[in-house]
Amino acid sequence: MKYDLGDIVTMKKVHPCGSNLFEIIRLGADIKIRCTKCGRVIMLPRVDLNKKIKKVNQNEKAKED
Repeated sequence: MKYDLGDIVTMKKVHPCGSNLFEIIRLGADIKIRCTKCGRVIMLPRVDLNKKIKKVNQNEKAKED
């Protein structure tokens, strides 16, 4: 799965706050994502994130390029 910093990803499971949209804020072996509704930050191993992502929504900057 291909994603970059600032991309918004849709997760399979809904966060307890009611949103399933997260922004990618750090890439590496572990990936850090932030809930777009409540701002909670979660760090997951790349393998786990790849299993939990439903869809990748590109950020606005990537669409303009």
